[in-house]
Amino acid sequence: MNNNKALTMTIVFRASSLNYGEGTANISELKKFHRGNGDVHSFASRQSIRYDMVRLGNQFYDWNLNVVDKTKGVVQFKEDCTIRDSVEMDLFGYMKTKAKEGADKRSAVCRLSHAVSLEPYKSDLEFLNNMGLASRIDDNPNLATLEQHTSLYTYTITLDLGRVGLDGKIELSSQEKAERITQLLEVTKFLNREIRGRQENLAPLFVIGGVYPIPNPFFLGRVELMDNNYTRINIAPLEETIQQTVFGHSIREQTFIGYVKGMFKNEESFRDLASTGSVEQFYQHVQEQVKGYYGVEI
Repeated sequence: MNNNKALTMTIVFRASSLNYGEGTANISELKKFHRGNGDVHSFASRQSIRYDMVRLGNQFYDWNLNVVDKTKGVVQFKEDCTIRDSVEMDLFGYMKTKAKEGADKRSAVCRLSHAVSLEPYKSDLEFLNNMGLASRIDDNPNLATLEQHTSLYTYTITLDLGRVGLDGKIELSSQEKAERITQLLEVTKFLNREIRGRQENLAPLFVIGGVYPIPNPFFLGRVELMDNNYTRINIAPLEETIQQTVFGHSIREQTFIGYVKGMFKNEESFRDLASTGSVEQFYQHVQEQVKGYYGVEI
């Protein structure tokens, strides 16, 4: 058994209409899927979540985005760029294709799930037009219809701390590894999405996770709402998960829960699961664990 550790956390946030697909005619359709019970759930793809994390990483911390070009018709990361040059390449991986030589690739250190709605989509629509512009030239407006869905959403992020800053012969300092993880955590704390003139807040209302011996998304698929009560989180699946052990270590002992007070009517039951506090206290807790793993101060 190695001494590597991994950070995983499952986040719940509230937002509206986060990701659209191809659409039909003048109807913009949300990305969504059907469950066996007939419920329809909208989702934001992991690619869209990754895009906004990188966007904010550049905005907050000046992550280098000048690492892409087009080689022989393929848009990809530059051949001479490495994880030294790019936090994005370090955390989210890369693939550089080479003619007749296969590909140079690095699997993602940071794994994301889709952000899936916890409340079913009820076929709500928004009708809109550009009357404001058309009326200026005394013309007929263009019409459009958008599918709309406001819901609580959940997604999971899992980071293999032992692989951060390590790629072949390249290894960054422990200080830089810890800084990159801390920056990503700050991005998730203030994550937002810009879409169709809106800025949606994807910051956590509820977050559960910690640092564990293996890179496993323990709470992925375990966070759900009570039947017909969208103000209560179902505690039973979380309790079953927290009772597990990994290499003899209790998951409960490593787990922390952060939440915004007043958002969930059964928040008092969170304290029966694990250590609890505010969302800010959750982030302080996992950042301390990250610094301890790398043996640095930030």
